[in-house]
Amino acid sequence: MAGPQCGTTPWPTAVPSSLCPPNADSSFSRSGAGNPAPMATRPVPVRTILATIGLVLATFVLLELVVQARRVLIWAVIALFLAVSLHPAVEALRRRVPRCRRSVAALLVFLATAAVIGAVVALFVVPLAQEGSRFAGRLPAMMRDAQAGRGPVGNLLERTHALRYVQHHQAQIRAFATGLSTPVAKFLRNAASTAAGIVTIFVLAYLMVLEGPRAVDRSLALVDEAPAARIRRVGAACARTVNGYLTGNLLISVICGILTYVVLLVSGVPFAGLLALFVAVTDLIPLVGATIGAVVASAVAFVHSLPAGIVAVVFFIVYQQAENHLLQPVILSRTVKLNPLTVLLATLIAAEVAGILGALLAIPVTGIIQVVLGDIWAHRGGRPLGLPTRTDNSPENADRSDAPE
Repeated sequence: MAGPQCGTTPWPTAVPSSLCPPNADSSFSRSGAGNPAPMATRPVPVRTILATIGLVLATFVLLELVVQARRVLIWAVIALFLAVSLHPAVEALRRRVPRCRRSVAALLVFLATAAVIGAVVALFVVPLAQEGSRFAGRLPAMMRDAQAGRGPVGNLLERTHALRYVQHHQAQIRAFATGLSTPVAKFLRNAASTAAGIVTIFVLAYLMVLEGPRAVDRSLALVDEAPAARIRRVGAACARTVNGYLTGNLLISVICGILTYVVLLVSGVPFAGLLALFVAVTDLIPLVGATIGAVVASAVAFVHSLPAGIVAVVFFIVYQQAENHLLQPVILSRTVKLNPLTVLLATLIAAEVAGILGALLAIPVTGIIQVVLGDIWAHRGGRPLGLPTRTDNSPENADRSDAPE
């Protein structure tokens, strides 16, 4: 007698279907030897291949464009920082003079900035020109004394045996002086390029201050109100970071100039004020600026007297250590709101990657990154970052009422 079969009911109680094996005509049985059916491979669409090739070519063209236009991009970045730093002055002028249009306010602020820079340059050029003419008048007598071994220069050349070397190698020195024409021509070309770059940076910064708020308003009008308000808050905090960095850097330079003036004045070095101003200005340049100012001031101090030169060298060594490890981390941590260790590490890493420009932009860029990450973290936790937002009576909103000139 046959036993109970699946799918049939020869017995009063049928076997449950859940306990039955798969049918003989199932896909598992048809695949043979208990193996699953192979998946059919689809060919890659031609559109996908072309899109990938186009994306690679576009990336290559973009990178090549960045490399070729790197000088213009650097000018634009510097102009952006200048525009951000001068924008509060423009807004303050508009608040004090309500009838003053943005274009007039920006022009006045930029003219005042150019006048200050020109005055600082004049403080260097006028005394140097006067001393240069005086030195040119005394140069023949100094050369005669040097050849005879008289005077401070002659005594120095005599002690170092440099005069004997000059007398025995006059032909080589003359050839070297003749070959200086090429470096001088290259220096003049670089000076012309630098002047053009400065003018371009000022023009770009002026246009950014003039048209920037309108461009921001038009761009944020394309998004919803909540994201637009968030972007405005983060942008305001980033602008405060840049202004804090510039303020802190200027404060450090002022401290450096004052201390340098006191040391040189006590040592009796001539032109102490001019040298202190030069050191303060060069101290604004990251990495090499303080060293350049220290070398020039120390050289002038050594020309004056040996004790004054030794005092200047010791002062600059001690001060630069204090500035690098105390003043910069502490002051910039308060103005940019960064940890002193973060300031030091960001400056070192950026200087290693991008040189002087990287060191110049390291601290504000790090502050901007901190603001953005803080906003993202706060919104992930449902707590909007407490940043100042713009009110309807702010000068930026008033720009919408400005008619094109």
